[in-house]
Amino acid sequence: MRFDSLRIAVLATLALFGTAHAEDEQQRSLELLQQAVEYYRLQGDAAFAAFSRQGEFIQDNRYVFVVDSAGTMLASGGPSVVLIGRDVNAVLEPELREAFAQALEATEGVQVADYRWMNWRDGREELKRVYFQRVGDRFIAVGHYLPRASKQQAQGLLQRAAEAIEQDPDGSFDAINSLSASFREDDLYVFVIDLRNQRYVAHGYNKRLLGMDFATIRDPDGQPVGEPILKLMQNAKTAEFDYRWKNPVTSKVENKHALLRKVGHYLVAVGYYQKG
Repeated sequence: MRFDSLRIAVLATLALFGTAHAEDEQQRSLELLQQAVEYYRLQGDAAFAAFSRQGEFIQDNRYVFVVDSAGTMLASGGPSVVLIGRDVNAVLEPELREAFAQALEATEGVQVADYRWMNWRDGREELKRVYFQRVGDRFIAVGHYLPRASKQQAQGLLQRAAEAIEQDPDGSFDAINSLSASFREDDLYVFVIDLRNQRYVAHGYNKRLLGMDFATIRDPDGQPVGEPILKLMQNAKTAEFDYRWKNPVTSKVENKHALLRKVGHYLVAVGYYQKG
């Protein structure tokens, strides 16, 4: 079961807080969830004490948290420990409460949802995946933070976008501007400049940039971005460029490395954010 964005935001509030690597992370979270579910089935509510203290149910940045079907936080090995005994609805924004109620209607079996929230280990907002299972009227959950998009992912997205734009420019621009999942991946997105007039025709994050003169674009510190990129691409089919830009996942200004490619008279770009 995949929750829509509203449900994902609710679960994020509850948490408060390369392929092989991803599979390993998933397996470790599922194993901890299974361990917690089995322990709860043996111990009942007495398991909450173990879930809420340092020990076997806290592994790296993974921890167990539990809410009941009424929305009360019952246990947590992470920052949401401060909510134990409280109705989680009380800390939700009004528009999220209905979605929270829907999330609590999950049936037996492991459910999964992705969301964005603060990683309490490093103080950064990052993508997180939570696995949870209903046992009676208790929801037992474990989550892990997802890795940031890699250079290889950015290269793959740029390739897909370039091929799509070559075949159907207008349709591809519409898809990018409507935030289609085909042109978004974790914290990656596509933007496109028409080199004939140097204006944005597509942007997978900020539609307010559409129609703007790319040559005038500067980073949040006032450093030029558009002009040097345009100069790079005057005599090149591909190029790369480092600058600082707001990460749509963390909402923070971070170092970004852009991969640039000409497709006809369009400049197509995908950038990945770098730690540090």
